[in-house]
Amino acid sequence: MVNQGMYLTAKPYIYFGSYRNSCLTNLTVCGFRGVTFSFFWKMQDQPLPELPLQPQSRYSLASGEKLVSSSFQIYSDKQKGYVEMYTSENARSWKASISPPGADWTHVLFTWTLEKGLKIYVNGTLNTSDARGRESQSYGNPKSSLVVATSEDQAGTYVNGAFDEFVIWERALTPAEIQLYFTAATGGANVASTPPPLASVAGTSGSPTVPTNAYHHIIMNLTEEKGAFLHPGYLEKMSLNLPKRPMSEEIASNLTRVFLETVGEVLELTEWADLSQTQPMVGGMIETVDKVMTHMVNNVKDTATSIVKIEGTSSVADFSMMKFPMSANLTNYRFPSRGRSYISVPGEAFRKSRTTIVGLLYHKMHAYYRDIRPSDTRIEGALKYKNDMILATSHLISLKVDPQPTLSQNLSGSPVVTIHLAHVLTQRLLRNEGNESTTIFLYCAFLDFSSTPPVWSSEGCNRTEGNLNYSICRCNHLTNFAILMQVVPLQVSEEHQVALSSITYVGCSLSIVCLAVTLVTFAILSSVSTMRNQRYHIHANLSFAILVAQILLLISFRFDSGTLPCKVLAVLLHFFFLSAFAWMLVEGLHLYSMVIKVFGSEASKHLYYYGIGWGSPLVICVVSVTSALDSYGEGGNCWLSLEKGQIWAFVAPALFVIVVNIGILIAVTRIISRISTDNYKVHGDANAFKLTAKAVAVLLPILGSSWIFGVLAVNDRAIVFQYMFAIFNSLQGFFIFLFHCLLNSEVRAAFKHKTKVWSLTSSSIRNINVKPFNSDVMNGNKPGVTNTRMNTWDKSTNSAHRIDLSAV
Repeated sequence: MVNQGMYLTAKPYIYFGSYRNSCLTNLTVCGFRGVTFSFFWKMQDQPLPELPLQPQSRYSLASGEKLVSSSFQIYSDKQKGYVEMYTSENARSWKASISPPGADWTHVLFTWTLEKGLKIYVNGTLNTSDARGRESQSYGNPKSSLVVATSEDQAGTYVNGAFDEFVIWERALTPAEIQLYFTAATGGANVASTPPPLASVAGTSGSPTVPTNAYHHIIMNLTEEKGAFLHPGYLEKMSLNLPKRPMSEEIASNLTRVFLETVGEVLELTEWADLSQTQPMVGGMIETVDKVMTHMVNNVKDTATSIVKIEGTSSVADFSMMKFPMSANLTNYRFPSRGRSYISVPGEAFRKSRTTIVGLLYHKMHAYYRDIRPSDTRIEGALKYKNDMILATSHLISLKVDPQPTLSQNLSGSPVVTIHLAHVLTQRLLRNEGNESTTIFLYCAFLDFSSTPPVWSSEGCNRTEGNLNYSICRCNHLTNFAILMQVVPLQVSEEHQVALSSITYVGCSLSIVCLAVTLVTFAILSSVSTMRNQRYHIHANLSFAILVAQILLLISFRFDSGTLPCKVLAVLLHFFFLSAFAWMLVEGLHLYSMVIKVFGSEASKHLYYYGIGWGSPLVICVVSVTSALDSYGEGGNCWLSLEKGQIWAFVAPALFVIVVNIGILIAVTRIISRISTDNYKVHGDANAFKLTAKAVAVLLPILGSSWIFGVLAVNDRAIVFQYMFAIFNSLQGFFIFLFHCLLNSEVRAAFKHKTKVWSLTSSSIRNINVKPFNSDVMNGNKPGVTNTRMNTWDKSTNSAHRIDLSAV
């Protein structure tokens, strides 16, 4: 009931009265029960005398442009009509657009519930919906009154529009009730029994079309009961069972919108296990969309002379369906007619026959095509870099013409299809633009549905122009197109690759042998008292970690990325390389405690060292594997993923160890240099200066300093650093054996002692007193010669803090 209606010269309006604590002004009052609002709407396309009509201006403002309350509003803007709902309690809104009416009365009805959101029905058929809504700021009149009124904004150009027969229910009507009401309001028969005839709305000459039963139940299933059908298999089955019945343009438009919205919800709600499952399923859905669109354009009603044109947009894609009679003279055709991404077909390519055209510009479909393996494509250029993944970097665009246009097979000839696609670049790709260490390749490609599953191919297409922001392609066929991007790190020449690989294999093999000999030597000499100190325990653990890591590294070269053995090897490599770095840190900390500052007892340090050496890598690996197992063994090698950033689970700890050990090395070197200088001043021994260089050479392998060259070897311009890194890092085990086993005086003396013990044992001689052995690495003593010089670190100046350099 309308309580009061008034018309003022400046602002006509209808006042419905106060509806405090009603769902008309507060939707949450009956959120689950919902609300329904129904009205007829038309625009007369007659310019107002004082406001002359401009081309393509369609504002409905004469007899009632907006229905405004604190809950909802209805309005027309340019070429679209809108319905918007709002809940003030949680600041959330639902909004959907419809095509504005023409001069004939059009019935518009919308329902809203908290569970299903907003649904808009045009002439009794579901047209569009917004099920989820979005966060929004408050709008409209905060009062509890319900008002229909014109806008006070007179800045634009308007046409004369009108609303009539407002009906409001404080509950959401069912689709069957909506169809019954529309039939009754237009004077038609009951649609439950027979398809209603076309009926004229009272007072107008318009004839809104009632949907036939053949397609009505499909639209209802997709909208009202789609919760049970939200999976790709249902949509594919539906596409194969569409009735071959003629349909009106309105039914074709409504079914297209509802179907595409359902496709969007399937894509959003389906839980994809991994990309290997996602891409074939998405390709299948694209093929299903093509089938449905082709069916509709073939079955839409037309005449021998009329041109059928159905265009629109949805959350999934912009679409266009056109049907041309044989008499039509087709000139250059472009889809879509506006925008930076489009397909253009020259007029001479069309055949002189009845022609149908279906165009689709997908908004988000390209996002599902990332990390494409080059081996899974038929793109010749991409196959050269089989370890570098591909991703779609433009919107996916599709154009189907039946009969197929006559195109030149020679891409340099004419006519051919021209495809202009703007790139959709992520921040990571934009950073790669100025990265001198990578090269970006762009390919014009299409989804080839002749393969199962569909694969990307570049056959019959050529990228002729463009930059990082757009691409222009020429193709001799029509289908679904997109621009694919492949980011390739700059590669060194094949000669350098062979040389570096050879160095790595030879160096790692030599290191493995040397580390095995080192571990066996430490095990044999473990009974000698001088070999029981903590330093050799640390050396042994470091040698074991590097030994296992390098063995696993050589084995990993034999496996393909993406396989289960490769993933297992990647996890093990991560752990043992982290352990190697952790024991390098322990080496540095132990050296610091022996030479610079003593901390903790031997027992406490023992547990502390083992916790760092094996415990911390285990924690990092468990966290990394738990959070991103799919980042292991991908990207062309059995290692951590560079693309997904998981490599930082190794790089960050390694950089930390390198920085700490460099600091310790500098501090220790300064002390050794000072002692050497003092020794030269007291005794005049020039060889004392060689002590510093020798000590640094001994310390470098166990502190991991060779990894600095890996940081410097960032691209092909730093080839020298790549060679230095390959040499020094692969030979790390050899240098440990050389300096801390073969040339170490304590190890040599212990070995002599052990040999003498074995000799005496074989001669049944017991209880031999063996003098303790002191390292002569740092003091330069020769066997059999007594050094009478006073050690500099034993002078009174250092007596308070005796410095032990035997750790070096």
